[in-house]
Amino acid sequence: MSHILIVEDEAIIRTALRKLLERHRYKVSEAGSVREATTKYRLNDFDLIISDLRLPGAPGTDLLKLAGDVPVLIMTSYASLRSAVDSMRMGAADYIAKPFDHDEMIATVRRVIGKAEQSRAQAPAAREQGRTIAGMIGDSPVMRDLYSRIHKVAPTDATVLVHGETGTGKELVARAIHEESRRAGKPLISVNCAAIPETLIEAELFGHEKGAFTGAQTAREGLVAAADGGTLFLDEIGELPLEAQARLLRVLQEGEVRPIGAVESRKVDVRLVAATHRNLRQLAAERKFREDLYYRINVVQMTLAPLRERGKDVLAIAEHLLEKFCAKVERPTLKLSPEAVQAVTTYTWPGNVRELENAIQRAVILTDDDSREIDYNTLDIDLDLVPIEEADPERLPRSRHTDPREDLSLEDYFARFVIEHQDTMSETELAKKLGVSRKCLWERRQKLGIPRKKSRRAATAEA
Repeated sequence: MSHILIVEDEAIIRTALRKLLERHRYKVSEAGSVREATTKYRLNDFDLIISDLRLPGAPGTDLLKLAGDVPVLIMTSYASLRSAVDSMRMGAADYIAKPFDHDEMIATVRRVIGKAEQSRAQAPAAREQGRTIAGMIGDSPVMRDLYSRIHKVAPTDATVLVHGETGTGKELVARAIHEESRRAGKPLISVNCAAIPETLIEAELFGHEKGAFTGAQTAREGLVAAADGGTLFLDEIGELPLEAQARLLRVLQEGEVRPIGAVESRKVDVRLVAATHRNLRQLAAERKFREDLYYRINVVQMTLAPLRERGKDVLAIAEHLLEKFCAKVERPTLKLSPEAVQAVTTYTWPGNVRELENAIQRAVILTDDDSREIDYNTLDIDLDLVPIEEADPERLPRSRHTDPREDLSLEDYFARFVIEHQDTMSETELAKKLGVSRKCLWERRQKLGIPRKKSRRAATAEA
């Protein structure tokens, strides 16, 4: 018998849906909010979660990340194409509009549960091919695609260009390619091009002879030569000076390197993996990056998705890091409280895995020794204080007077929304709709010159 969880704050709808499902031989549990659902039940114990989109505290779409592999069917009173598309894009198995037709609801439930059972039956074989590789954790579709591409490319000697935001783990991709290649027994040399001064980077990469320049008191082998037979990983290759780019191009084209001040070149066998968060094609068009080098390194492209696009991987990575840091400080493994799980999975993580790692390490250090759970506060992730500049404009509330096609900046939108709604909404309600704290709302008012209007009660008293 399939077990279904209903998350709905309206008791009448919840009861009617429970009776309907029980008549069709489903086992049903209930909750009135996301918080109640996560504190009262283990979401992985259910075969399906049916949730209203609009719930007190947190939207039903928060369950999409919290539910693991359990499918979530979203109900919405706002039967608009936008809410349906947004829910499906975030990972909902399906959606249904309220008031729902009983036959349509049962047919949808059967279809979603049947599809989930089929996926679970096929999952073990797919997972055996590797949910983790070279320290990368995740089973989201974007990571599966990345693993597949690594498996295909690694055995070759093709040059690889990895794109990704800062903190996404581009070096792990290079390590995975190296470990699955025939060069695995040879060195993997990693170089951050942005971390070496421009005046030293050529000598660091290609080496130099004694007396080649002031301070060159001895001959020194470069990092390219040190990677002979193995893999050279150049992180932030877009920061490489043009002179060094010319030398690197010769290494790739001729397979040889000539140290600064040397007369003769030496042969090297190096596989290059490069990474960047910049648009190299645009840099090449602006003559800030050699076009011939761009085409030389852009043989195979890989894109590492930011953490906010990896869905349920965020929680898996957080739990792995939690276990790692607990072991490091020699304390029993902690677990994330329901509130902490919700914070971790709903925050956008602009610093990606690096920021998540810092938050988990900080939480382990600050959590009391007698506690068994990581508390929300120790993560130091205050969702209410995320600056409005970092908020996703698509998730901000839309003014009823605003044409969605208008190209408004976030500050213009903020000002317009406050001015149009401050007569009918309290400061707390305005802040909640805008996704910021009351303090942030006050600071924005000061910055944009939007005075706070007096309440009706104060105005009446003055009159």
